[in-house]
Amino acid sequence: MEKDEAIAKLRGWFAGRLPEEWFEGAVEIVLDREEIAVVGRLRPPALDEDVSEVERSAAVEGGILRFREETRERRVEIALEAERRFRRKVSWGVAVGDETVMFTTLSVPVMTRLKQSERQVLDTLVAAGVARSRSDALAWCVRLVGNHTDTWLADLRDALQHVDRVRAAGPDMNS
Repeated sequence: MEKDEAIAKLRGWFAGRLPEEWFEGAVEIVLDREEIAVVGRLRPPALDEDVSEVERSAAVEGGILRFREETRERRVEIALEAERRFRRKVSWGVAVGDETVMFTTLSVPVMTRLKQSERQVLDTLVAAGVARSRSDALAWCVRLVGNHTDTWLADLRDALQHVDRVRAAGPDMNS
């Protein structure tokens, strides 16, 4: 199944399973080999226009915490059902305004081979207290690259989706 089709199926399934009052609009689904991340948009808190940014930020944080606590049991039920059905772990998050908060995420070990100069980069980050371990240092590096190359990574993902579509439209090699 093509990734776009899989995401559409997941978005539809979650639209049918999630209570309508939880989120504004459709949830965002982020899919990889191990995890389904479900991010729903919460209504912003009803505040006067002249409130300070500190008050607005505190109201958003409080609303996110309230939603997390009030929906925890039901989210767990839905996640367990989805995990059995789609054979991937489910993580949850919410977006309010331009802020996104993930409640749960899956950390997956990834094997890699690094040359000495690359290991020294990780060891320097550990020695400087930026990371607790080589594993944390590598995760920090990946986040840093991701934060500074969003457009390039999005273009690359689009290109990969195009390759998947072309590959799927090609001749059947099993015949």
